[in-house]
Amino acid sequence: MVLVDLDGTMVDSVPDLAWCADEMMRRIGQPARGEAAVRDWVGNGVERLVRRTLIGRLEGEPDEALFQQAYPIYLELYAAHACSRSQLYPGVRAGLEWLRESGLALGCVTNKAEQFTLTILETLGIRDLFALVISGDSLPKKKPDPLPLLHAAEHFGVVPTQALMLGDSVSDVKAARAAGFTVVCVSYGYNHGQDIRLAQPDAVIDSFEELRGLLQSARKAITN
Repeated sequence: MVLVDLDGTMVDSVPDLAWCADEMMRRIGQPARGEAAVRDWVGNGVERLVRRTLIGRLEGEPDEALFQQAYPIYLELYAAHACSRSQLYPGVRAGLEWLRESGLALGCVTNKAEQFTLTILETLGIRDLFALVISGDSLPKKKPDPLPLLHAAEHFGVVPTQALMLGDSVSDVKAARAAGFTVVCVSYGYNHGQDIRLAQPDAVIDSFEELRGLLQSARKAITN
């Protein structure tokens, strides 16, 4: 079984996230933050992104009244623009198709809310590649908690030692380690500006096109 994260792993969704963040700020009379700043703030769900946008930094909390004003505006904007500018990273579609053709159970596990997750997967034409989609609001807990990964393993009847998490952030690594999964990360994703190698995943790849060689080498090591 292979579980794949969405934002920063398969899809560069920052252009839409940033546009909505800046438009939200304009509507409440605050300065726009810009795409470069937002790129370092994504990865823990829309609510966390809105809070970071309001204060202009990764850590801390905004005034709660201001958040309550801004959050519904962002949700409205993102519902209309969840996939207006987002694109698949190069090699993602071919990599996913190879994984499925190899007979591996394939699931998407993301912290993004279901309504946005499905919109993006369907708009980019990859929804049908996944036998299971677990979003941030599908279960009581989300990554870095291992629950979504263990739920997927139970769904597919796969033991954790036969499962791989493919992601881009420390949340993916923590969830995989807690669940007993192998974890591979992409080098280009959203990890708050930190090199994902510092989180010590089992492997780091620059493109989904490297998955074939990586998994074939792993299988040879097991059989030998």
